[in-house]
Amino acid sequence: MRRYLIVANQTLAADELSKAVADRLAAGPAEFWVLVPATQMTDLASPAILPGMGGVPVPVPASVEESEKLARSRLEAALERLRSAGVTVDGEVGDPDPFQAIEHTLATRQFDEIVVSTLPARLSRWLHQDLPSRVERKFHVPVTHVGAAHVPSG
Repeated sequence: MRRYLIVANQTLAADELSKAVADRLAAGPAEFWVLVPATQMTDLASPAILPGMGGVPVPVPASVEESEKLARSRLEAALERLRSAGVTVDGEVGDPDPFQAIEHTLATRQFDEIVVSTLPARLSRWLHQDLPSRVERKFHVPVTHVGAAHVPSG
């Protein structure tokens, strides 16, 4: 059985990520672990406040607890959606820094592949930080980047 780590936050409900999961399931028996970094709410993209998309950027005051609560809510919704589709899956909320979150998860779990799901390239902080390449170089696990075509709502 192949084991996959999915790292996502705002793109957990993206069609592109669903397709990536379906492709891996079609390849044979698989189980998934979903890691949702508790991204600071001030770092999240929202279609309503993105420059160039009709909105004006405004600071969103938020505590660490609020960021973790949002990440937990997204994780629970993703787990429910995947399980209802027959996927063997579990997961956790991780460190706000996605690299640190991955490092902590890999300290206790092993995977055949890491799937990093991001916002579109023009908006993705994770891509601007070169997260997929950095993770692959450091941990020697194949990393696949799945980019969302747009900012998912919610």
